[in-house]
Amino acid sequence: MTIGLSARLLLLTVFFVMVAEFLIYTPSIARFRKVYLEDHVNRAHLATVALDAVPELDISKGLGDEILAQTGVHAIVLRAEGRHILVVRKDMPPAVDATFDLRHGNFVMWIVDAFDALGRNENRVIRVLGSSPKGPETTIEVVLNETPMREAMYYYSKRILQLSIVISLITAGLVYLSLHLLLVRPMRRITETMTAFREDPEDMSRTLAPSTRSDEIGGAQRELAAMQEQLRAALRQKTRLATLGAAVAKINHDLRNSLSTAVLISDRLADIDDPEVKKFTPRLYQSIDRAVELCSQTLSFVADATPSLKPTRFALRELVAEAGESIHAVPAATADASRRWLNGVPETVEVNADRQQLFRVFTNLGENAFQAGCTNVRVSARTNDERVVIDVADDGPGIPVKARHDLFQPFAGSARAGGTGLGLVIARDVMRAHGGEITLLHSEDDGTTFRLELPAQRPGPAAMP
Repeated sequence: MTIGLSARLLLLTVFFVMVAEFLIYTPSIARFRKVYLEDHVNRAHLATVALDAVPELDISKGLGDEILAQTGVHAIVLRAEGRHILVVRKDMPPAVDATFDLRHGNFVMWIVDAFDALGRNENRVIRVLGSSPKGPETTIEVVLNETPMREAMYYYSKRILQLSIVISLITAGLVYLSLHLLLVRPMRRITETMTAFREDPEDMSRTLAPSTRSDEIGGAQRELAAMQEQLRAALRQKTRLATLGAAVAKINHDLRNSLSTAVLISDRLADIDDPEVKKFTPRLYQSIDRAVELCSQTLSFVADATPSLKPTRFALRELVAEAGESIHAVPAATADASRRWLNGVPETVEVNADRQQLFRVFTNLGENAFQAGCTNVRVSARTNDERVVIDVADDGPGIPVKARHDLFQPFAGSARAGGTGLGLVIARDVMRAHGGEITLLHSEDDGTTFRLELPAQRPGPAAMP
């Protein structure tokens, strides 16, 4: 049987109220016992005052027994100024079992004595010492049975228990009603909306209406409504990307054949000794290269959504050098001799990673930097707290501020005209698949720096997200 939040709140409220009542009851029962004994001492004092006013020879035995019966004790002893008055019943009880002095004691001792009396089943004959209202030098002693006091304490405890139950039920009901209206019902609506949203995220009718409440529940409802809207937008974008990927995959073969033909024709044009042809041939190469890059990166992003990693241990400097050579391996007509790939990785730095996937990261970053107009790209690395930290810095013009927000979004984060925006997305996916991350560390007029972080330990066989 599942206990709901409302029932738990009700039970907890009753429990805490009962605990609070018990904490109140503990000093109360100790106070009740002390007052009970003080009351008998005061009665005995009044009796001795009455007896002291009558000549001793006129006090009959029957009168003394009647006074003791009215005060509820077996014997009374008054000691004051070197004399004492003793009143004893004819049926004097056996020896006293315990003595309690009300003139001395503390809060803890009274509580212990009270619970000790409640926990007994047999009767005890107790002697109680107290001060007379006449003054502290006058002492009154009474001898009485403990059972009547214990029965009175039981009756008092019963009334306290009944009152505690009534208070706890009323308090629990009010707390339950308040929490149910302020907390449980809104949480139930949030849960129902989340369940319905999970079943069909694209159904607009299953959106949680933003709340006007200013407390935490209202904030949670507003954040959930915003999250649902953002998630729907992301799902719509993912659906469009999936459709785009399927369409591009279908036309990939014919598109590559067309581009191959264009490349062959461009090569033929490069051999023609005509100033006009030589003037426009580089532009033709650049257009073809952009078309090939768009097709390749789009297919790579769609097809390699979840490739498995094949990590090996290798020297990072060698991989960075190969990436630099690959970036410079472009047609002579488009190559720029001023582009420099500076490998500052120490030979001692080694990583455990998928070599081919990490190679893609460096080539994507390098190509983006050179296409943005920089002339120098420097790669440096170091180990730090069991992680390999790699910085890829260029001296380009920097990334525009408006492009930084969507820098890692597909088809949205390109900072140059004609760019796909997929290079950094693929780089981020590769880094995260290795348990690492890529971040934009710096981007101003003096250049841009990306930081790559990889764990030093060997990555697991998990697939790339």
